[in-house]
Amino acid sequence: MYTANKDRYETMQYKRCGKSGLLLPRISLGLWQNFGGKVPLETSREMVCAAFDAGITHFDLANNYGPPAGSAEETFGKLLKQDLRPYRDEMVISTKAGYTMWPGPYGDWGSRKYMLSSLDQSLKRMGLDYVDIFYHHRPDPQTPMEESMDALATALRQGKCLYVGLSNYDANQTKQAVGILKQMGVHCLIHQPRYSMFDRWVENGLYDVLKEEGVGAIAFSPLAQGLLTSRYFNGIPADSRAGGKSVSLDAHRVTPEKVEKAKKLDQLAQARGQSLAQMALAWVLEKEQTTSVIIGASKVSQIKENLDALNNLVFSADELSEIDRILGD
Repeated sequence: MYTANKDRYETMQYKRCGKSGLLLPRISLGLWQNFGGKVPLETSREMVCAAFDAGITHFDLANNYGPPAGSAEETFGKLLKQDLRPYRDEMVISTKAGYTMWPGPYGDWGSRKYMLSSLDQSLKRMGLDYVDIFYHHRPDPQTPMEESMDALATALRQGKCLYVGLSNYDANQTKQAVGILKQMGVHCLIHQPRYSMFDRWVENGLYDVLKEEGVGAIAFSPLAQGLLTSRYFNGIPADSRAGGKSVSLDAHRVTPEKVEKAKKLDQLAQARGQSLAQMALAWVLEKEQTTSVIIGASKVSQIKENLDALNNLVFSADELSEIDRILGD
């Protein structure tokens, strides 16, 4: 039987999420790709338990995580039942609805029908009465935003989630959605955007909106799916995401230009006493509006390396300027 490390809160840093009472760990664990039905349960167990032992209290899921879709939630449900049930109140568990889950007109996007049915399915897969955060995973151009936000508000009032959030909404969409929720008496806790040194779109208005509205931010893909590591410095390994069948990174995106920039950033990271991955995480966490970053992992050693990013989150003005210069070249 698993017993959590008694010192798990001694080294982790926590930050308040926007204008709320909820503290999140600066580093959260995402179960996007390496916790599905094709991964041995013991491998997933080792990573989740190692994360919790290190003070990672937030586990980020979605209805479609796997592969196959739904299997990451099933895996997490098994781990809750087997190991983590006594610690449920020490954990923040999130899930999302917004991408394809079942055939027909009711298994995708943002209708009330889809979102609430999907949440019920997610709760069943995980064996939970509620999740801590329920997100709309992407805006739906065909459904009135009022309907999607009303689904979030309904889930909250039904006690099936404690907070609501948005993901992949742009600045204007976010401002509109937050305003609609506010009219319903619901505060939008958090926004989950893609954000990294190689993908800085949130700086073009989204982070400003989040600050104005008191909404926290949790960045996914802060390592650009491995491009901001040393993984591709000498080609594309056969066992890497780009070398396999990952939906998030293919070989065509591992361009010589990006690899060259990553190598230059790595030199700066070494001067800071960090790996490139650690510096890339620290760079996202350094931003005022960033509450947490979501890391992925396929082995425990990756989690431990990423956690060491917290040892140096401070950048000098010269370092930030040099990073901008490298990225702009």
